[in-house]
Amino acid sequence: MAKKQYQVGEANPEKAPNPVTRLVRYLEDAKGELRKITWPTLKETRKATLAVLGFVAVMAVILGLVDLALSSLIKTILS
Repeated sequence: MAKKQYQVGEANPEKAPNPVTRLVRYLEDAKGELRKITWPTLKETRKATLAVLGFVAVMAVILGLVDLALSSLIKTILS
């Protein structure tokens, strides 16, 4: 049985492309995907950052109060 002759650029199931070719293809695909992204504006980024920082500050206060209450409870129980 004769083996099929593959043309340049045609997929050969018996042999994968070399690592350099795969890396180049990956980088080209990644670059193409990055072009499709709708990036947020500076105003949107600032607003989201402030929301995250506000949430973190509120959670830090809540967790600090819970820690203080539990540590007081443990001291009371152990003394």
